[in-house]
Amino acid sequence: MALIPDTSAIISIAFDDEDSRYAQEVIEATAADQAIVPTLFWFEVRNTLLVGERRKRNTVDQTAAFLADLAMLPFEIDHQPREAGVLDLARRHSLTAYDAAYLELALRKNLPLATIDRALIRAADAAGVNVWRLK
Repeated sequence: MALIPDTSAIISIAFDDEDSRYAQEVIEATAADQAIVPTLFWFEVRNTLLVGERRKRNTVDQTAAFLADLAMLPFEIDHQPREAGVLDLARRHSLTAYDAAYLELALRKNLPLATIDRALIRAADAAGVNVWRLK
């Protein structure tokens, strides 16, 4: 089954100092089927990796290797969020517009949301969105 992963669901695998079990399972699920992400996913992943480089958590080579591996996965980019839906969800659940974009996409596509972000998990639960859990 396809899923909607946010950046928090997969990025831990890029850093040696984080527990990456959840990320590994999300990546395996994505490889077995597909993941759909909003356009901002591309920017969030790269920004997180750059911040990691600046904080000496990863190197330029590790960033390049992670991005190369990520590029091999079947990600579909959703370019058309429903603006009113994103803003409504952000207001209703006290989310950033960025997090609300993932929730709106999961609602619109009726797919599970993969995240480790606590606020987003609470919002997804309140909105009736299935949150992808470790097996």
